[in-house]
Amino acid sequence: MNTNDIRINLPASKSMSNRWLMINHLTNSHFRINKLSTSDDTRLMRRLLTQLEEGSSNLFYCDNAGSVARFLMPLLAITPGHFVLTGDARLQQRPMAPIIDALRQMGLRVECTGEEGFLPVHIQGGIPSKRTVSVDPLLSSQFVSALLLVAPRLPEGISLTMTQRPTSRPYIEMTCDALRQAGVEVRRSSNGRTYYVQPIPNKTVAGTITIERDWSAASYFYTMALLRPNLRIRLLGLQLDSCQGDSAAAIFFRQLGVVSTEVRSPYRAAGRSVTIQSGGDRAKMVQFNCIDCPDLVPTFAVAAAVAGQRTILKGVSNIALKESDRMVAITTELRRMGGKVNASGDEMHILPAPLKPTETVRTYGDHRIAMAFAPMRLLFPDLKIEHPEVVGKSFPEFWDEFEKVLNV
Repeated sequence: MNTNDIRINLPASKSMSNRWLMINHLTNSHFRINKLSTSDDTRLMRRLLTQLEEGSSNLFYCDNAGSVARFLMPLLAITPGHFVLTGDARLQQRPMAPIIDALRQMGLRVECTGEEGFLPVHIQGGIPSKRTVSVDPLLSSQFVSALLLVAPRLPEGISLTMTQRPTSRPYIEMTCDALRQAGVEVRRSSNGRTYYVQPIPNKTVAGTITIERDWSAASYFYTMALLRPNLRIRLLGLQLDSCQGDSAAAIFFRQLGVVSTEVRSPYRAAGRSVTIQSGGDRAKMVQFNCIDCPDLVPTFAVAAAVAGQRTILKGVSNIALKESDRMVAITTELRRMGGKVNASGDEMHILPAPLKPTETVRTYGDHRIAMAFAPMRLLFPDLKIEHPEVVGKSFPEFWDEFEKVLNV
């Protein structure tokens, strides 16, 4: 182990954390969860699940957390009572129609009190009349995961068919793997389109779950490694053979010459880490399909601009529907810095161009825009990131870890 490595403490995966919080609530499992995420989204999920358990309020306010709202909607729909599910102005613009339609197919009562297909919704909880449902997963895999998570509590389980190829399929498989660990029977059809989940068995399953470190958070340090070629960065607790779709960061950045190496400590059974360092061979042109890792698009676009590497990112159309319109955010901020970026349909093209400093990067209230552009401060030290506090949504300690690289 090189003691001169810059060691980065990554947060636990909020995606895995929120799934396990749901599973512990919905099943007879009593899992002890180690290294739960400290992100704002996970804190919100814990608080709202406690609110539901205690019956302290029937208003469930999800702020700007799309996954929290989508996971809670089917849970509330199968819980006796009347509930209102809503969020901030941006969350009320994000699509909910596929999961609303699916719940209605099952005979559950969900009423949009504003524009159809969007929050806020009024929910009258009850027992579903059908176990067979179809859902369109093109806009978000969260619609599928949300239904799979509540399936063990349904009298007959669920048979869920996806009508199109899903976005972010690894997150659906993450959900299935977690359910299986909790003792739930989950199967997938041979064509990969239909999932079958059985009701929770009578036996109680208990154990300890350790949440993996977050690959989405790791991706920002790959851009920093690109900009600090003599520096080796050690991402503590990370593993290359991860179920997280955003582990694709290692594959993308390899084309930009950043090499990933997994290291295991001989002194600790769980002592994995990944070291990253620039200096490998670069591809002449990078093409990458982001359909399974759309949250990495801001990182990839900024890294390509920094590297001066002609890059084509595919499968990006749904990033306009995230915490901000990321298509607009990425193209606007890169162009302000002299970058050449064009987005059309499902593709984004980044062309080599000299970058210039700008006073401030606007973050559009979006944690991933803030963290994707943060490495630009290694090029332009006086650059300011607007509303740096937005990183709390997924990585509250980001700026402390970022300073370790900035100050080398």
